[in-house]
Amino acid sequence: MTALTNKIIVEKSDGIGRFIFNQPQKHNAISFEMWQGISRAMGDFAADDSVRVIILSGAGEKAFSAGADISEFAELRATREGVEEFERAAVKAHEDLNTIDKPTIAMIQGYCIGGGAGIALCCDLRIASEDARFGIPAAKLGLAYRWDDVYPLVQLVGASFTKEILFTGRQFSAEEALQMGLVNRVVPRSELESYVGEYAERIASNAPLTIRAAKRTIGEALKDPGDRKLDMVSELVDACFASDDYAEGRKAFMEKRKPEFKGR
Repeated sequence: MTALTNKIIVEKSDGIGRFIFNQPQKHNAISFEMWQGISRAMGDFAADDSVRVIILSGAGEKAFSAGADISEFAELRATREGVEEFERAAVKAHEDLNTIDKPTIAMIQGYCIGGGAGIALCCDLRIASEDARFGIPAAKLGLAYRWDDVYPLVQLVGASFTKEILFTGRQFSAEEALQMGLVNRVVPRSELESYVGEYAERIASNAPLTIRAAKRTIGEALKDPGDRKLDMVSELVDACFASDDYAEGRKAFMEKRKPEFKGR
C-alpha cells in the first residue's frame, strides 16, 4: 500500500504486516495524519489474506510512542470542529485496531506513554525490551480519559493497578509492567526484534481461521453476558471444522510434517 504520510512505515513480508511509527525525532509522537494512517493500514492488512499477523513498533531506539503530537494542538485543535475531527480520527484508529480479526503485537522499546500506551493496549500482545518505560500522565496535564480508553486498562491490569497508573501519572519500568500484566513478555533490547519476529512467525504458521475464532471468542468473553454473540462464536467453530485447513491439519499430523494452512 501507499503510505498516507512519511511519518509511518507499512511493510508486508512472509505473512507478517508491519506498522512503524516513523517520527523518531519526536519519540514517535502520533500526529493527526498518523492516527488516520493507523486506520488506513489496518484496513489494508485486514483485506490482504497474505497477512496473518501484524507487528506495531516505533522507529529509532528511544520510543514506541510518547503519545499524541502536542505540537499540532494549537493549530488542529483550536476550534470545536478541529477537536472533534481529531478525536474522530483517534477513536477510529483505536476501533480499527481493536476489531481487526488478525493478531496484533506491540513491539515496545523505550517510551510507551499516553496515547502510545493506548495504542499498545489495543494490541493483542505486548512484548517489551528491558528498558521500556510506561506511563499515562493525564493527572499531570489536567485532562481525563474517556470510558473507552480507561476500560481496556481495567480489563487488563485490574482496578487497583489502573488507579495507581492514573493517580500517580508516573512512569513504570518494564519489570513493573510485567508484574501488573500490562505486558506479556520482557526481553533484552538486543533480542527484542528477533524474539517478536519469531513469535509472529509462530502465529502466522498456525491456522488463520482458528486464530480468528479464538480472538473473537475471547473478545466476546470480555463483554457483559447480555451483549455476547454466542451464535457467532458457534458459527466460527463450525467453520473451522468444515475448513480445508482442518483436513490439512489432521493429515499433516498423521504424516508427521508441518501443515500448510491456506485460511479456508
